[in-house]
Order: sequence, then structure tokens, then C-alpha cells
Amino acid sequence: MAAPVSIISGAASGIGRATAARLAADGHRVAIGRFPGDPHDASETLRAVEAAGGEGLVVDLDVASTASTDAFAQAALDTYGRIDHVIANAGILRRAPFESMTDEAWDGMLQVDLHGVMRLARAAVPHLGDGGSIVAISSIAGGVYGWEEHAHYATAKAGVLGLVRSLAVELAERGVRANAIIPGLIESPQSLDAANSLGPDGLRAAGDYIPWGRVGRVDEIASVVSFLVSADAGYVSGQSITVDGALTIAMRS
Repeated sequence: MAAPVSIISGAASGIGRATAARLAADGHRVAIGRFPGDPHDASETLRAVEAAGGEGLVVDLDVASTASTDAFAQAALDTYGRIDHVIANAGILRRAPFESMTDEAWDGMLQVDLHGVMRLARAAVPHLGDGGSIVAISSIAGGVYGWEEHAHYATAKAGVLGLVRSLAVELAERGVRANAIIPGLIESPQSLDAANSLGPDGLRAAGDYIPWGRVGRVDEIASVVSFLVSADAGYVSGQSITVDGALTIAMRS
């Protein structure tokens, strides 16, 4: 039986890179989507995939473009002949006070963080068969909490949950599942950006109020992706799994 094929957006670093390596270790062939303007080196992701014993393909991908997402899916098909799983991970994070939020800033965020998930899923869905799956990466910002100066980001991440639920119902007849992961505070290039997120100091301080005593690691999100695309999750669909070290359910004293 041929090895499954997973396509991953935003795979040049962070959760995307960790997921590519984990799925490669699980025996998947992976298409590594990288945004051309991303400063991170997608070849490092490819090396991680190969070190895990897998096979990978790096493809330029702008999820804000239908042509680009369609070409990404087609590249995976041309190389591997199939698509089995979609991991919609690409996202941007920008701090923007609501009073001064421009239409361009609002639309730009949703084009990537919400519409980009839709475009990637839409490009792949015609090729997914029984046992296929979609996993979208949301966030506790929007998925659970609000976040000041990030209303556009939280709105997009909340929208991902509604999209996943609807796809789970629509695609069930074909045996295709759709789920979302809601990461808590995870140390990644995005969260380490002090201008737009918590930054190193904020992440260190977060350990004081996260019950687990620390922020999460990208490989801990990748492990949940691994489960959700596996046959072990064969009856799990339309769900949003929060991975946050008990942050969102803890009573504050």
C-alpha cells in the first residue's frame, strides 16, 4: 500500500515544520508549503523530514491566492499521485488596535488566517477519499478567548472552527473527516515576536499562570495532528481539540 500523502501550509517553521517531521516519521510523504516571503528556510523542514526517514517536496504557497493553493495541491498530485490529508497551518499575526484598524489590515488577516484555510481545503477536497482528513490550526485567541489589539486575528481563528464543523458534516458521506486544533501558548517563531505577540519575556511569564507550569512546544501540537490524521481517530470529526496545558479551564485565584 502506498504511503499516505499530507500537504501542509506554513511549513517552513514552527508548528508546520514540526508537523512535517512528525508525519514523515509516521510514514507520510509530505508537501511542504512555504510562503515566498517567509524568512525561515523551508529546506530545514525538508532536512527534518528526510532525517525522520520520510520524503518531502517544497512548494511555494500563498494561501491568500486561489491560483497558488490550487497549484500547491496539483504539485502534490503530480509528484505523489494522491492527497490524503490536509493540514491548514499557515497564518499571520499582527497587532492592531481596533479603533485604528483599517479595512486593509482586517481583510489581509482574514485572507490568510481564515480564507486561506478554506482555499487549501477546497483545492484538496476533490482528491480526498475514504479515510482522508483535514486538520486546521486555530488558536485560543478566538477559539476560546478574546485578545486585545488582535480582533481581526481572533475573528479569523474563531471562523476556522465553524468552517471545520461544516466540512465535517458535508464530507462525512465520503468518509473524509475535518477537525481543528486550538493551541494554547506555544513557543514558536510567531509567539516569540514581541511586536505582535507575547515575545520571549511574555512566554516566560506565562509559565506562572499555566497549570502545567510552562508554555507548550510545537512538537506537542504535531503529536495531536498525528493522531487526528490516523486511523485511531477514525470516528473523530467536527471537533476542536484544545492543547494548552489546562490554561483555559483553570480557575484563577
